[in-house]
Amino acid sequence: MSSSISDNDFDSLINDTGLTSDENLSEPTSEPTAALPHQDLSFFGKIPVNVTLEVASTEISLKELMDVDAGSVIALDKLAGEPLDVKVNGALFAKAEVVVMNGNYGLRIVELSGNGLNGIGA
Repeated sequence: MSSSISDNDFDSLINDTGLTSDENLSEPTSEPTAALPHQDLSFFGKIPVNVTLEVASTEISLKELMDVDAGSVIALDKLAGEPLDVKVNGALFAKAEVVVMNGNYGLRIVELSGNGLNGIGA
């Protein structure tokens, strides 16, 4: 369903918003600009993200991987007790330690990444 807008309706919309059809938008004005109204960003709080805990990693050859069986041990690149990486959608978010809460594993954040949420999704 499409609706057309008359010239009078268009002019009314422009005048109601304080715009004029002959404004030159490319030239800056010396008048102070009004502060933007505070936007409600609560909608974004409902977007799901994937939080993962990366214990450590290592690089091994394919031959070494083919020799792995039950009981094999692969040495990793982090020391025991060292904070683990918390990643949000694959981007480093924080360092944390594992805790147990009511029989479930949890994360205690010990340090936020320098990028915080700004690095996520970039």
